[in-house]
Amino acid sequence: MDHPTGVGDRPITRQDGLYRKISRKLLPLLLVCYTFAALDRVNIGFAKLQMSEDIAISEAVYGLGAGIFFLGYVLFEVPSNLLLARIGTRRTIVRIMLLWGLTSTTMMFVHDTTSFLILRFLLGVFEAGFAPGIIFYLGFWYPSRLLATPMTVFMLAGPLSAMVGGPVSTWIMTGLDGAGGLTGWQWMFLLEGVPTVLLAFVVYGVLADSPAQARWLDDHEKAQLARDLTVGSKARSKHEFRQVLRDPRVYGLAVSYFCLIGGMYAVIFWLPTILVGNGVESLTTVGLLSAVPYAAAIVAMLVVSRRSDRLGERRLHSAVPAVLSGLAMAVAAFSTGNLPLSLLALTVSAACSWAAYAVFWSMPSAYLSGTAAAGGIALINSIGLLGGFLSPILLGRLKDGTGSDVPGLLVLVGMLLASGIGIALIRLPVRTR
Repeated sequence: MDHPTGVGDRPITRQDGLYRKISRKLLPLLLVCYTFAALDRVNIGFAKLQMSEDIAISEAVYGLGAGIFFLGYVLFEVPSNLLLARIGTRRTIVRIMLLWGLTSTTMMFVHDTTSFLILRFLLGVFEAGFAPGIIFYLGFWYPSRLLATPMTVFMLAGPLSAMVGGPVSTWIMTGLDGAGGLTGWQWMFLLEGVPTVLLAFVVYGVLADSPAQARWLDDHEKAQLARDLTVGSKARSKHEFRQVLRDPRVYGLAVSYFCLIGGMYAVIFWLPTILVGNGVESLTTVGLLSAVPYAAAIVAMLVVSRRSDRLGERRLHSAVPAVLSGLAMAVAAFSTGNLPLSLLALTVSAACSWAAYAVFWSMPSAYLSGTAAAGGIALINSIGLLGGFLSPILLGRLKDGTGSDVPGLLVLVGMLLASGIGIALIRLPVRTR
């Protein structure tokens, strides 16, 4: 029968030793790698508190620099994922991590608007394909009915990097400011960029391209996994990338993701500035308070994704949190100046949007297979990340024009509500046993 949620009808088997073993081998390394990817992507929000004065950039220029990362990412993401399907995950991820780690470190040499924008664009170009590549890769190891929880563990890197990165980044910026003739924000880019380069060599030595190449799986385990994945692949649709390009459901997912990402990343990039606008003056306090929404997001992601796997439902587990995130953002927009209420509203909004994000990716991963999965996931992510490009620019221009955070936050309210409604309306006709 047709199942609108895009998952199978068999409940999660949490005691399954094979999938516990796979999770232990893969997820910790992937989580650490993505945590540094997310940190190198968003630490610009903390660097801005010092570097905007040092290199004289306006709010609008900062918004453009924050968003232009996604333009570079979008332009090269689909080619990167299609190449991954041909040459393998390990070589693709190592190439991405080396180039983005070196570029992130080079951000310490930014000295004017031009160098700022060029390096942010190149950071997006070189990181293109990492997250969707891993999303595609996880499909080699888990049947679609079990994807939400491991995918959520991988995606915990987003809020984890923000939660840990805030205090760490501001500590580096204050504690090392002036050391060795470098400013605090220069030290931050150096110390947070170099670990990515080192991790690339770990990935090269540890990661297996597929279960068939995993020396830590025995023949029985490989056969069991192959059977599970074969059953799951029969439940999927669209096996060629050109079919994806003509599929309206894929574009529906992409537009919904565009709105969700626009709301999420605008908050990530502007949260430190919003806290300062609410009267927080100490950099250390800004770092600590900025961790609060993301601590809540980690809890929400785990709870909602596990419930989604347990009930075999994806669509509403993503749509409802997105709508709740928009409503909480509306409270934040009208509580400017009231730090406790504003922080609480932003915390609820961040927790719900990240929960929606985590479950969302189980839908296209269950719907698509073959080369369609590699290209289709990248296509959805590419269109969606345009939201991350446009929303910070829009917030910067609105703040420059009005002197207030409120108009920009109201735009985010609309995007998050539209995302929830869009996801709720999409029914993926996946055939199940």
